Amino acid sequence: MVLDFFSRPNKLLFLAHLGAFTLIFVYIPMKIRLLVATFGMLSLTYAQTPNWAEDVAPILYNNCTSCHNTGGIAPFSLVGYTAANNYKYSIKNAAVKRTMPPWPADPNYKRYAHERVLSSEEIQIISDWVDNGAAQGDLNKAPADPAPKTETSIPAPDMKLKMPDYMVKTTQDEYRCFVLPTNLSAEKFLTAIEVVPGNMSVVHHVLVFHDTSSLPLQLDNADPAPGYLGFGGTGSNSSKMIGVWVPGQDPFQMPPGMGIRLEKKGYIILQVHYPPLVNNVLDSSKVYFKFSSTPLREVFIGSPLNHVAPSLQNGPLFIPANQTKSFTAKYTLPADVSIFAVAPHMHLLGKSITAYGVLGKDTSPYVHIPKWDFHWQRTYIFPKVQKVPKNTILWGQASYDNTTANLMNPNSPPKAVTLGEGTGDEMLLVYFWYSLYQNGDENIVIDGNTPKNLGQVAIESLDVLVYPNPAQDKLHVQCSSAANLQCKLYDMHGVLQLQQAFSKETTLDIESLSPGSYILSVENGETAVRKKILRY
Repeated sequence: MVLDFFSRPNKLLFLAHLGAFTLIFVYIPMKIRLLVATFGMLSLTYAQTPNWAEDVAPILYNNCTSCHNTGGIAPFSLVGYTAANNYKYSIKNAAVKRTMPPWPADPNYKRYAHERVLSSEEIQIISDWVDNGAAQGDLNKAPADPAPKTETSIPAPDMKLKMPDYMVKTTQDEYRCFVLPTNLSAEKFLTAIEVVPGNMSVVHHVLVFHDTSSLPLQLDNADPAPGYLGFGGTGSNSSKMIGVWVPGQDPFQMPPGMGIRLEKKGYIILQVHYPPLVNNVLDSSKVYFKFSSTPLREVFIGSPLNHVAPSLQNGPLFIPANQTKSFTAKYTLPADVSIFAVAPHMHLLGKSITAYGVLGKDTSPYVHIPKWDFHWQRTYIFPKVQKVPKNTILWGQASYDNTTANLMNPNSPPKAVTLGEGTGDEMLLVYFWYSLYQNGDENIVIDGNTPKNLGQVAIESLDVLVYPNPAQDKLHVQCSSAANLQCKLYDMHGVLQLQQAFSKETTLDIESLSPGSYILSVENGETAVRKKILRY
């Protein structure tokens, strides 16, 4: 049976950039320790200067090129030495600041399976490589260039569904739902799921839902184009989320002996996020499933910490204009459960969110995101299935910024914001992937790899603020450094459009540029920060 305390809090559905369960391999830096014995022991350390082929390429290919590839969703490729050398300052700055790879959760609060983070050793290798001239190295020793993924890596999938061809043409973020019949004659237990995007250059993320009602099909039939628009969910209260995809994600596997139950017949809904300023680009994404041949323990996805009473302790969820505000959610578990993943969700006003459990004097951390970013939401999987005993109190704490200081604020000037599933509304949800506890669940290992070393790396970097973005005529740039700086604005073909020297801050006049996407590079001769700019 499904426990009531994990049922949906209301009719609002879930939208998020989730996932990125990519396995990241630990790279050992090239250091050789020589032991010399002569009338005693003398220890010497030799550190070879890193090169791209042997040292840097494995890091980039394991962590970055799932997005940064030709035709990928990122604005430039990092495949091959030439590309990496062209963007070496940006690579170093992003690595040192830990802004890339994107991993918003604080790893010092909780470690997760398949973390997409760089170790301190990997960051040092990148920094040393840039600082010492970015040597190419022996290309014969470099790993093979990663190839775009076009099919699933699930062995012998039991079902493949493909969305209808859709020509993407949008000036703003578009969330479109595609309804695909399963034609299942009996219920199945889903053990693995993988989305393969039809066009990596326009598919930002995909949410996968299952629904047995006819409402999604009705919404699809009412829209003349393939699929139908839906920001906050599928538009159906009976839809349940069963999977997610973001660039670089491997198939999502359920823990051994567990699966998500799919009722017979029913529909799969792919909600695809397309980014702004896409003009006539074809997409035809696919989703693959693996089923168990026998019934399994059911996996549920629920949000006991949510934005309505009785969970929300200081509601209603209302953020007045020009104010910051925090909210607390709470839930006491009535039974033992086993959880293995967590996914918080807010909209554009969100600034931070934390979830943890308390039982007596013991506190169990689940997730802490100190700098919320709506565009980089994901699901975080625990290295081991975690038992959460009965009477554990779950806590969720979230803060919001509805002032002009929040550059993501959808309203200018700010307006009062209430609970809702629209772009300008807000939410507070913490989803858990769970099953009813059975003896020994806490011994189920999902990722047995040793977590990466996240020690501090003392390397200078640039802090750059660019606003507004998107911009129409003026682009303001502020930098933490007061040194001699250069602003360079390139189009998506790499052609320099504007260049301007400045110190600390400046304003670029972009009114004469054509609408579209650009890359802004802020440089000081040793480090560069690149940001994608939208001119509308």
